[in-house]
Amino acid sequence: MWRSWASSPGRVQASPASSSNFACSSFKDIQSLCKEENHRSSTPKKPSIFHRVRIVTSVLRNWSPAQTNPEPSPKPESSPPAPQEAQPCASLPGGADGDQSVVIYFTSLRVVRKTFEDCSAVRTILRGFRVKIDERDLSMDAGFLDELKAILGRRKVTLPRVFIGGKYVGGAEEIRLLHETGELKKLLGGLPVASGVCDDCGGYRFVLCDNCDGSRKVYNEKTGFRICTACNENGLIRCHSCSYVHL
Repeated sequence: MWRSWASSPGRVQASPASSSNFACSSFKDIQSLCKEENHRSSTPKKPSIFHRVRIVTSVLRNWSPAQTNPEPSPKPESSPPAPQEAQPCASLPGGADGDQSVVIYFTSLRVVRKTFEDCSAVRTILRGFRVKIDERDLSMDAGFLDELKAILGRRKVTLPRVFIGGKYVGGAEEIRLLHETGELKKLLGGLPVASGVCDDCGGYRFVLCDNCDGSRKVYNEKTGFRICTACNENGLIRCHSCSYVHL
């Protein structure tokens, strides 16, 4: 029979069935599992191949001699800056005979904005001194380009180009610099004053050809029509009234 509740107050005695050997038909033996786990943990694990590689690498690093700091390679000496292009010592044909005029090669076309602005600025500066200026517009006569190349001895030239007294002075930058420093006024001081706008050409320096009237074609009874050789490709000739320096 069951023991009375009063005979065992506050304490429950361990039943004989709760022995140290616990067995149950529905579960694995816990004690056997614990023994197997203790056996596995007691056996030493072999180091992996990666661990051995790391150890060998560290050993080789320790044995290798300490690397000295390499001397810094000398820096290559910077090449001296290229000298600026010297201005050509050119002169116009007949300039050594006491030519008293200013010749400017320019273009009136607006194809290249910077070139057109430089040409306009130089013409404005020169016209401000009211001296005689022979303006040679390359857009009006392509022969001026070949003439300028022959004078400067270059295959490629930039505009504008200025000659004073038959001697080459420079381009837009040189004229601006001379004008700012006051040297341009000294160069133009002894030149004759311009008489004003030409009545024959209106300041364009060119007029229509008298031989072909600008058509570039002349008629001959024997050969028929032929190309006029007295004018340029535009049917124009230089104005004889305001062309101070003749080609």
